[in-house]
Amino acid sequence: MKRFLLIVFGWTMLVSATGETPQWRPAQVERLLVWLDSAADDALAPVSVEATRVRAALASGDTTQIDSVATAAATRLLSAEWLGCCDAATRARWKIANPASHGDPAAQVAEAVLADRIDTLFAEARPSTPYYAALRDAYTKESDPARKATLAVNMDRWRWMPRTLGKRYLLVNQAAFEATLWEGGVLVGRWRVIIGKTRLPTPIFQAKVTGVTFNPWWEIPSSIVAESVGKMMRNNPRKAASKGYVIQNGRYRQRPGPENSLGRMKLVMPNPYNVYLHDTPAQSLFLKDIRAFSHGCVRVGEALELATTLLAPVPGWDRAQTDATVAAGATVTVPLATPIPVYLAYFTAEPDGQGGIRFLPDIYQRDHKPSQSADSVKTRPRQSIETQCF
Repeated sequence: MKRFLLIVFGWTMLVSATGETPQWRPAQVERLLVWLDSAADDALAPVSVEATRVRAALASGDTTQIDSVATAAATRLLSAEWLGCCDAATRARWKIANPASHGDPAAQVAEAVLADRIDTLFAEARPSTPYYAALRDAYTKESDPARKATLAVNMDRWRWMPRTLGKRYLLVNQAAFEATLWEGGVLVGRWRVIIGKTRLPTPIFQAKVTGVTFNPWWEIPSSIVAESVGKMMRNNPRKAASKGYVIQNGRYRQRPGPENSLGRMKLVMPNPYNVYLHDTPAQSLFLKDIRAFSHGCVRVGEALELATTLLAPVPGWDRAQTDATVAAGATVTVPLATPIPVYLAYFTAEPDGQGGIRFLPDIYQRDHKPSQSADSVKTRPRQSIETQCF
């Protein structure tokens, strides 16, 4: 078999041109064992058994066996660091992409062995967010099995997130009923939100916010027309008119105004679910602790403050400009200076800001078993692109 002699960081290594099992140096195997032994602290205990197999191969002294077993163990560990190990059903409903998880773990292990980057490989695979570190620390200390399981599933959820979230991004934690804005890894704003009812759960996905629409029209989904709006327009047209409901070119719409279900602003964030962050006239609902009242969209408390904060990098934009734009009454879309990602995620355990962990209600029953309401996110027919939920 043809081989090539490579010199990497001062040492030589034979590499197969056909992608055969990489040849491990003793020091690399020892570093792999350290990572395997610590896998249990990352809620990846099933992977830790690989350490026993690697040590048995080392005891045999058979270099071919060592290379094969070490490569298999490293590949399994890397896959687990990307995807977790124990809840494929939960992951199937998670539509936020971790680009690294689409790579070939075996190929990346072979490259790391060749370049002597074993520690770097696994360090970069582990989520770098402080939230993950806090969950990991709590997991190692937790003795209650139920709480430990909750910590584990939330550590997995961070694995399913991109390793780089963006210099500036919005994160909606549905279980916390909160939206947070982050800049340079620092929390700069927090807003209460309302999410979908348990029978109409807000999906888990990512999108890009490109602008803010003030005084939006509401394109009413056919399901809501059938549920309430259509009946009102037939039976009580005067009331329907007072709320701004109209039919234009066969489309049910609601004019901008104080009754508009989208309130005074919505974020421009195209996505296949037609789910948006927007204002609402129903402000009293933000006083409740459990806020699952929408048809799937995310209603934001103090929405004009969020809009102003997002538009702050636009030259000359401030709250006075926001208020003046709303007061003018015209529908206007203002582009962000730079589009930012938004993640509509679901974490039932997160740092409480005081050195501890807060455990949140599993409103959609997504932690440890699939639920009918959660599965409906996948099977529910999408609204046409012209419609928006609320």
